[in-house]
Amino acid sequence: SETPPVYSRIALDIATKIARGEFSEGQRISGRSLTSIEYGVSPETVRRAFRLLSDMEILDVRQNSGAIVLSKANAAKYIKQFDNHLDLRTLKKQMKALVAERDKLNVRIMELTERITDMSERFFTSDPLRSFEFEIPANSPILGKTIADSMFWQNTGATIVALRRNGKIIPSPGPYAVFMPNDVIIVSGDFEVSDRVNQVLEPEAPQ
Repeated sequence: SETPPVYSRIALDIATKIARGEFSEGQRISGRSLTSIEYGVSPETVRRAFRLLSDMEILDVRQNSGAIVLSKANAAKYIKQFDNHLDLRTLKKQMKALVAERDKLNVRIMELTERITDMSERFFTSDPLRSFEFEIPANSPILGKTIADSMFWQNTGATIVALRRNGKIIPSPGPYAVFMPNDVIIVSGDFEVSDRVNQVLEPEAPQ
């Protein structure tokens, strides 16, 4: 859960009071029963809060006689640790949301890529911009190069819509994507684009 447990929040509240000087070192504070009434929770929840503060050497919990404040400095240290953990929880929550957003976007891009490919096949003769697929030959000069380094668009006029690699679609690869053996390049372009792409992919004939 993203929200800290109740006993942890009670421990934080008591530590905050100690750090502020509302309870001084050596002072006895209420036992579990009175503290549970104050916070509106069960004595067991207060026991866990006291145990946490005892582990942090903030309180000395004594059987049947409440608890003694041990250290204002340790209380301040606990508050700082709690805030850091809270920040970490917040960052993890934000990361989780961004990853979910990215996954949805990738699914949408793949759906659009499939639609473009499907519609291009159905309207093959009437669409001035069509999609083509090219498997990169084993000895192609572009292997190992990034899209930017190969100057693919400048040399072909074709826009790379996606790469198919090991049976998986990589939609809208960026300029730093590297061409790998057996990649299939899916491009969009005019009727003459096929010849230009093949010229870029094919190795130069030996002299």
